[in-house]
Amino acid sequence: MTIEHHDGSVFVGERSADAGAWICPMHPAVRQPHAGICPICGMALEPVLVSVDDSANPELADFSRRFWAATLLCIPLLGLAMGSDMLRPRLVPAGVSPWIQLALCTPIVAGAGLPVFRRAWTSVVTRRLNMFTLIGLGVGAAFLYSLIATVLPDLFSPSLRGHGGMVPVYYESAGMVVTLVLLGQILELRARAATGNAIRALLHLAPKMARRIAKDGSETDVPVSEVVIGDRVRIRPGEAVPVDGVVLEGRSSVDESMLTGESATVQKTPASALTGGTLNGSGSLILGVRAVGSDTMLAQIVRMVSEAQRSRAPIQAVADRVSSWFVPLVIAIAVATFVIWLVVGPEPRFGHALLNAVSVLIIACPCALGLATPMSIMVGTGRGAKAGVLVKNAEALQALAAVDTLVIDKTGTLTEGHPKLVAIKTLGREPENAVLALAAALEARSEHPLGLAIVAGASDRKLALAEVADFQSQAGLGVSGWVDGRSVVIGNASQMERVGIEPVPLEETADHYRNTGASTMFVAVDGHLVGLLAVADPVRSASGPAIQALRADGLRIVMLTGDNLATAMAVAKAVGGIDEVRADLRPEDKARIVWELRAAGAKVAMAGDGVNDAPALAAADVGVAMGSGTDVAIASAGLTLTKGDLSALVRARRLSIAVMRNIRQNLFFSLVFNGVGVPVAAGILYPLTGTLLSPMIAGAAMAVSSLVVVGNALRLSSVRL
Repeated sequence: MTIEHHDGSVFVGERSADAGAWICPMHPAVRQPHAGICPICGMALEPVLVSVDDSANPELADFSRRFWAATLLCIPLLGLAMGSDMLRPRLVPAGVSPWIQLALCTPIVAGAGLPVFRRAWTSVVTRRLNMFTLIGLGVGAAFLYSLIATVLPDLFSPSLRGHGGMVPVYYESAGMVVTLVLLGQILELRARAATGNAIRALLHLAPKMARRIAKDGSETDVPVSEVVIGDRVRIRPGEAVPVDGVVLEGRSSVDESMLTGESATVQKTPASALTGGTLNGSGSLILGVRAVGSDTMLAQIVRMVSEAQRSRAPIQAVADRVSSWFVPLVIAIAVATFVIWLVVGPEPRFGHALLNAVSVLIIACPCALGLATPMSIMVGTGRGAKAGVLVKNAEALQALAAVDTLVIDKTGTLTEGHPKLVAIKTLGREPENAVLALAAALEARSEHPLGLAIVAGASDRKLALAEVADFQSQAGLGVSGWVDGRSVVIGNASQMERVGIEPVPLEETADHYRNTGASTMFVAVDGHLVGLLAVADPVRSASGPAIQALRADGLRIVMLTGDNLATAMAVAKAVGGIDEVRADLRPEDKARIVWELRAAGAKVAMAGDGVNDAPALAAADVGVAMGSGTDVAIASAGLTLTKGDLSALVRARRLSIAVMRNIRQNLFFSLVFNGVGVPVAAGILYPLTGTLLSPMIAGAAMAVSSLVVVGNALRLSSVRL
């Protein structure tokens, strides 16, 4: 195993994120092609991708065997050590007892506890001091001292001897600490495995078999891995959809809660999209396969959630800064504790000094501090996936909790994004169908939803579309090109003015449709204004309640749209009011406004779905893409709402707030625990109450602190959104 230093990070083996790779949950830069430990923190690595079979973790199996072996030896060891002090007469002669304890303790420390010392040694070699450094020092000091006291007792002065002139030994402390550390690792590994349950549940949604329809109409059940794009698959009532595609035949209601987090079913008819893993209702459907394997939505969700769980939130820097000086500070405190007790402590001074120093090293183990942020992120992103919120990285999740301004696009975000052509008005230069045919031919080269509505309108009228040459898209303005040898320009008023055409003759008509919420596009042919197309995009039913919920949470809502002001105001009114509306914008205008808002001190989230929204999504503190949007928009965003409506944004914000609150709780507990535990272990209460903390109790407290942090993080899996 090699360690490479690159740009300040540590990498182990290959940096590839293939399915067979293993990764550290606390330090995602550490990867290797097999199970092992992290050279930075000493934690066991985890598979990069959660497998559906949930196979046993080799690290967990190994620690379990070691724990039970240590426990079997620790019981008589503890009984012998305590019995020697409490029972009279002794069960074992005083001179023989240390040797029996040595025989029982050596397999625990040198055998069962070997991984602890290996990790401690790795931390020293790599100069990455961590929890195992402290445990190794503490257990090693107790065991080595006891070994020397047993083998060479004459080296110790009479002042260091106890009753009967025997040098006290502390094998039971060393053995119990190792056993408790192993137990803590087992419980931690099991708890960490639970963070993958959300992904594993998604993987189980996809069926293993699909009923493929052959060209001759016969039907055969085949493994999903054999289904290819272009196949036809029958989905019977109650079955899960095996792969992504579109409905070719049939009607049914489909449960898409795995995508949206909502229980309401969605009606599916011919041409409707189907996603693998969703559950068919009472109807029978024939699916045309459009995506298989790693290209399906379910596979992409699993991949995105896995990557998000390994990402680091900015708040993690707090824990990193503390950890960087924490271990050296604890070692210094342990040394100071030893010296102080040795100089001014009660007899036996050396024994008290050694045990208190060991207790400091054990209880100060910073594993709880290191787990505080990663565990919350892992559980939170998994919970988000079940609620229709895909988190691209932890930084976006943290940023969303601090957002006070939401900037939203209109088309495809507040509206359904599937507009329809509702009117054609001409000036008499060209027939109505001719205007529509020319416009549709040009818009067929565009991916804008308004353009697709024009193409669909021409298709409904069965109009033939001519060849297009020199097609160009003017972002935020419209499109232009040559259709059947004629120059055609389509777009808003600014587009017309750009080419020197006055839109005034149709402005009044355009205002009429805008006031009803429709978008309007002027059409110019051969340098003359010939007509106007009106396209209406229905407002999403969830937009109004979502906007009101977000405003109730104190967010300022700003709409940015390339559409005209009248249409934008009509949509704003339909959703119950928006704080600020800005219209007639180009993509660069949207990004500029987002930067202006941020410069004024606002924490901005931008929600959009189109190519023209990508610059603004990238400029915002956190970009939120609609799952129904373009790949460019999704790639530019930190979060994706799988259903594509703003109701999921309400859940996303509540999730981010819950995750950040959970992280702060974990960090607070970790810091307070060490702030109180270390002084107590050092013996600060002894002058007042006579209380000392044995290494065994310190080890148990250390394990409990990690479990409290992990348990608190797991509460996020059931948080109500």
